[in-house]
Amino acid sequence: MNNPQFDQLQHQTRRQFLRDAQLGVGSLALSSLIGGTSSAATSSVVNPLAPKLPPFPAKAKRVIYLHLTGSPPHLDMYDYKPELVKMNGEDAPDSFIKGKRFAFTSGTPKLLGTPRTFKQYGQGGVWLSDALPNLQTVADEMCVIKSMFTEQFNHAPAELLLYTGSARPGRPSMGAWATYGLGTENENLPGFVVLISSGVQPNGGKNSYGSGFLPSVYQGVQCRSKGDPVLFASDPAGMSRSLRRETLDALHDLNEMQAAELGHPETLTRIAQYELAFRMQMSVPEVMDITKETKETIESYGAQPGASSFANNCLLARRLCEQGVRYVQLFDWGWDFHGTGPGEALTDGLTNKCATMDKPVAALIKDLKQRDMLKDTLIICGGEFGRTPFREGRTAASANLGRDHFPDCYSMWMAGGGVKGGYSHGESDELGFSIAKDKVHIHDLQATIMHLLGFDHTQLTYRFQGRDYRLTDVHGEVVKPILA
Repeated sequence: MNNPQFDQLQHQTRRQFLRDAQLGVGSLALSSLIGGTSSAATSSVVNPLAPKLPPFPAKAKRVIYLHLTGSPPHLDMYDYKPELVKMNGEDAPDSFIKGKRFAFTSGTPKLLGTPRTFKQYGQGGVWLSDALPNLQTVADEMCVIKSMFTEQFNHAPAELLLYTGSARPGRPSMGAWATYGLGTENENLPGFVVLISSGVQPNGGKNSYGSGFLPSVYQGVQCRSKGDPVLFASDPAGMSRSLRRETLDALHDLNEMQAAELGHPETLTRIAQYELAFRMQMSVPEVMDITKETKETIESYGAQPGASSFANNCLLARRLCEQGVRYVQLFDWGWDFHGTGPGEALTDGLTNKCATMDKPVAALIKDLKQRDMLKDTLIICGGEFGRTPFREGRTAASANLGRDHFPDCYSMWMAGGGVKGGYSHGESDELGFSIAKDKVHIHDLQATIMHLLGFDHTQLTYRFQGRDYRLTDVHGEVVKPILA
């Protein structure tokens, strides 16, 4: 029998057949979800990152997620607790800490009222501390959630839970889910770009922006603001552009032969990635060159052409979104304020660290608004958990004030992309130990982000190992009060 499809099946093991069958079902499910065709060729072979319409009207077309790695001290930035200030230095009430575990604190810790000065800003009366003088000017764009909580109090598992829906490695990240569902609006750029400042990878490693069991075409592409934007994308010495094209054409033919014989979806991903990399050699250096911005714009962010910084990355995030990138993830190390040294102290240490974030983030909000992009660009800013209302155990006698990890109650904020500006959602109790009103779990945040992008989070799924997976696992409710 001379039948190519039959010959291909003959070469497959039972395990390969079941694996590829489930991927086919996943493609059909996605095609049905987005209202497109069910052709594997159109969804994978041609361009798996082709732009797709979400099933519901979307408030946000793109996301910029600003992750302050280590988790900022929310009680010294966003959540003012005057009663905690009054009780500063007193023993923490036993009823608040009994039966709870902390990363570095044991016994009875001392309550720690903030050393920062708070005021309300904007028409919405958003509370912000003196550590954030520039964000004070955009308070009416901010939607502050003061009732976040998680189950994890160590950095890596908490970060993985936030971005993948699981505290263990192996699940797709939020950016991967977004590009899986929506694709990208620029075929010459990745759909999901990652920018890292302070020279340190995120706590969850590349799992925090990986594709997990989704096809690897949806994983985050790490770009650099200094040196070659993407490692190994430049042509080797002695190779011309035309020779590179001929090489890729030969690889393309070989990969197509393998795809026809074995039908492995990652072969199709490889074809798409080689072609994207070739196009990126021209497009990425262009979009990553901030010298093309006006002097006034560069100065407003506090950016420095040729340097590597959070300020540069905020400006790059706007440039990438402007060119059609769907999801931009910024990781900035250095927000783990234990008080183990002056740089981790809640006084000068926090002032200095906030100075690297406050100005560029405020500039990003203003820049997007001026370009009429803020309304459909969702900005999210926060850490993987919060900080304790008491002094960190190891530094209790130190001159440097610091706080331990705290998962039970913390704050983060969003702006643009369909959320209410000048609004604070939820409340913590008078000492900041627990949530007093409107709890928001990590999975609720994920569900809300997916909703703003036009998805029912329970329907954006991918079949793997015999069951349908989603970002929110089996949990999550949209936080409707924060929606504009």
